[in-house]
Amino acid sequence: MESQNHKTLLRELPKVDQIMLHEVIAKLLLTTPRAVVVESIRNSIDSIRSAILDGQLDDLKQVQEMVIQKAVTLVEKQTQPNLRRVINASGVVLHTNLGRALLSENARDTVNAVSSSFCNLEINLESGKRGSRYQPVEELLTRLTGAEAALVVNNNAAAVLLALGTLAKGKEVIVSRGQLVEIGGSFRIPEVMEQSGAILVEVGATNKTHPRDYQHGISENTALLLHVHTSNYRIVGFTRETTVEELVQIGQTCHLPVMSDLGSGFLVDLAKYGLPKEPSVQETVAAGADIVTFSGDKLLGGPQAGIIVGKKYWIDKMKINPLTRAVRINKFTVAALEATLREYIDEKNVLRNIPTLRMLTEDTEKILIRARSLESKLKSLLKTKVHLEIITGSSQVGGGSMPTAELPTYILTILVENIAVDQLAVKLRMAEPAVVARVRDGRYQIDLRTVQPHEIDMLAEILAKTINSGEVAHS
Repeated sequence: MESQNHKTLLRELPKVDQIMLHEVIAKLLLTTPRAVVVESIRNSIDSIRSAILDGQLDDLKQVQEMVIQKAVTLVEKQTQPNLRRVINASGVVLHTNLGRALLSENARDTVNAVSSSFCNLEINLESGKRGSRYQPVEELLTRLTGAEAALVVNNNAAAVLLALGTLAKGKEVIVSRGQLVEIGGSFRIPEVMEQSGAILVEVGATNKTHPRDYQHGISENTALLLHVHTSNYRIVGFTRETTVEELVQIGQTCHLPVMSDLGSGFLVDLAKYGLPKEPSVQETVAAGADIVTFSGDKLLGGPQAGIIVGKKYWIDKMKINPLTRAVRINKFTVAALEATLREYIDEKNVLRNIPTLRMLTEDTEKILIRARSLESKLKSLLKTKVHLEIITGSSQVGGGSMPTAELPTYILTILVENIAVDQLAVKLRMAEPAVVARVRDGRYQIDLRTVQPHEIDMLAEILAKTINSGEVAHS
């Protein structure tokens, strides 16, 4: 049974019409639809009513102010975009959950230009006739990779699906057991092959597959030899992988095309900068692969896209496949990818201009400078006792790329006496912009490799505001 105090408190709850007359709400109505405001006020009143009935509130001297404050919070939550800006302090350069590659400044400017006006997506301005949306990126891709032709679709899974469906629908595709990878989101190469209509033929063992295994697997129904680069994991020890060159030799002898799915393909030799040696797109094309597929938003550093390069004969067949229409790229992808590819024409500047490559190859001294700058700014803003320490650590490439790579980095660790570290992480994820970092060894850890130089001041202010607000720590 409700106590007399509860009944009194419930009677004090204001009506929606009363709250609507308040100056704070009137100001809110200038920028927010009335229906959203009314709904938020009702939900605010209901929330406080439930708290009273549950015995969580027993003193409502300022009932109206509480209702208004909660209503304003609810309005802000409803009107805030779900897709928000995030400061990546996790140290994972290609963080899939945070959107992978950042676009270069030129790519951002190009996307902005085509998003704010009409563009010549499918018109040849010289002739006035219909053109191809792929032409701007195809010319750059063939120039940079040495391939005869190119095609771009909306992601690499679609590229693999389109290639297999075009080259081997209803036919057999031979692939090593050790290359039947899961490509993310629980999707696996065998499942993609099944959807394409191709018939999977596994050969070899998980750790060893020899050229003879492919040769023995070939039948009159074989249409394709498939090589899948295991970009998101490594098998070490007693291993043997058949190379693309070896597959090409078999393909030429048996008159079969060879396809190589590189996954996280790249155009710059990152081994020169201390990263693990990986097969580049140019090397794979030069090895004779008929079709090469890779992602646009991983090591390339561009927008999400599935890039297909290779022999013109096979690319032309894909272009007329009806599936190409379903997985085609839009004008934003064309603009961003073209601008990204143009950066590669000048290899001296590409590492500086493309954020992904800059973060992967950046000198640790520059990272240390950012760490010290953040520490200094934070100390000047903090009003509570906080333990700050700069330590060394390792960053990750991420995005299913270079799984064994460890990038040396500097990390600013934070320990606040009156805020539990898990609570601090939640509060910072809910900040504007959100901050995503590590929680390790009982401390909040900010990896400065992935924090952009222009974000330091903003990050310091967000950290200080959150920490200064305080919260009782829980065990």
